[in-house]
Amino acid sequence: MKFFSDLIKGILIGSGAILPGISSGVFCVIFGIYDKLVENVLGIFKHFKKSISYLAPIAIGGVIGVILFGNILKTLLNLYPTPMKYLFIGLILGSIPVLIQKVNSNRGFRLHYFLFTFLAFSIGILMVFLENYLSSHIIINSIISSYTISLTSILFLITAGFFMSIGIVVPGVSSTVILMCFGIYDIYLSAISTMNLIILIPLGFGVLIGSLIFLKTINYLLNNFYMETFYAIIGFSLGSVLVLYEPLPFNLIGFCSIGILIAGFYIANFFESKE
Repeated sequence: MKFFSDLIKGILIGSGAILPGISSGVFCVIFGIYDKLVENVLGIFKHFKKSISYLAPIAIGGVIGVILFGNILKTLLNLYPTPMKYLFIGLILGSIPVLIQKVNSNRGFRLHYFLFTFLAFSIGILMVFLENYLSSHIIINSIISSYTISLTSILFLITAGFFMSIGIVVPGVSSTVILMCFGIYDIYLSAISTMNLIILIPLGFGVLIGSLIFLKTINYLLNNFYMETFYAIIGFSLGSVLVLYEPLPFNLIGFCSIGILIAGFYIANFFESKE
């Protein structure tokens, strides 16, 4: 049962790498596995058997999420944008109370921790404005061809993947915003749907290098500034709510969205409490 539970978590974490405005890291926070994931990825050579046992179902689910379910969720977002957005809002909000309770259970709370939440939340607000600006003002003019690729293009994709990893590792920082900055978000989606390895391999290589570097950074912060880091993670996660929020219509869709938000809240609360 735990294998399938972790597989489902991995699917949603993987889909977070595709969905606009949603970070894979946020799903890790929602499911209460963020610090464990960091620990096992970085400890894979030191405690190989233990780390592989923990990471395997999440990694398999992540691949499935990117290739298959990410596009399904993207389709659902296009068909039912308001209910789906409120589902994700409910998932995010539902994870926060249990996360705060866990963080404070063994360590004393200090008021200045909220400063880190506020700073991270402010960055989240900035990301909202940046994503809205990029999606409406930037016209993609890429140096990358769908069939041929130069050394310059390979280096460009590796660089884009490196910075994209920030959105995978840091909750609330959207990978899509970073890819929009590089002007290759549409190319990335197209490469995923057609399994264009010419694009995906160098991009993935950059993501791998960046993830290891940023995971080491996060791990250092968790080991030395645990409370401050987690309260910043909470701020980043809350910032994702602003990306997803839209006013509710006063009709059946609006009432259904409220019900879905409440369901999402309790689902996330359940997953968090089980970790």
